[in-house]
Amino acid sequence: MSDVKNTSMHNLTSDQMPVVFIGHGSPMAAFEDNVFTRTWAALGQTLPRPKAILCVSAHWYVHGARITAMQQPRTIHDFQGFPDVLYQYHYPASGEPLLAQRIVELLKPMEVIADQEWGFDHGSWTLLKHMYPLGDVPLLQLSIDRSKPADWHYELGRRLAVLRTEGVLILGSGNIVHNLRYLQWNETAQALPWAREFDQYVRAALERGDHQPLVSYQQAGEAARLSVPTPDHYLPLLYVLGASEARDSVSVLLDEIVMGSISMMSVVYGHAVVPSA
Repeated sequence: MSDVKNTSMHNLTSDQMPVVFIGHGSPMAAFEDNVFTRTWAALGQTLPRPKAILCVSAHWYVHGARITAMQQPRTIHDFQGFPDVLYQYHYPASGEPLLAQRIVELLKPMEVIADQEWGFDHGSWTLLKHMYPLGDVPLLQLSIDRSKPADWHYELGRRLAVLRTEGVLILGSGNIVHNLRYLQWNETAQALPWAREFDQYVRAALERGDHQPLVSYQQAGEAARLSVPTPDHYLPLLYVLGASEARDSVSVLLDEIVMGSISMMSVVYGHAVVPSA
């Protein structure tokens, strides 16, 4: 598919936004200070200033396509058993109903529901708390239609790419490897062999600009089956790939597997590498 060059020196012109995939990990990242959160903060400081953010989060995985269309979305605490500070936090960004309607029109004849119920789940706000801590960039979320195959999500990303020329930052939030069943509750745990194998499979395809093995990720066999037991955390990557262009640089910002079976790989298209945090 796309022929993406791997370089850390190229930036797009200011009239086209980059496109970003971030491995979001645990909700605790919202209040942690580590290499991941510092890198997200540095990214927010060096990206061109977006007019709005469109986030595709692993945590809005439903039947049908929906876009948040309210002026003041709520902050969703879609997790259990975490410290009180997480449940008390509210990300202050506004919505952008006019942009939501623009996306509904852009994606016709596909039906996209203008949603008034969802809001910001932790796939968006735990990252953006570091990238844009003031919450002063309007934020929308687009659901992942769980009834559709992988190539449908990639093609939807292609249809959304025009928003990059309108000042919209397209952000995919998930984890390339995400298997909670094999989670090791030890921060120094080594990556499980199959997790490392699939992570390297994805990175190699990204760096050579070959999207087909990533859309057809199941061809990686047992490593893919274990790394992507359900597609919710993987599919946001396909929106980012679809929205990228052949002329984009690709920069892998982070590539670490934590707790044995969670990949924190983060990738930016169309923007120079952020210095290591």
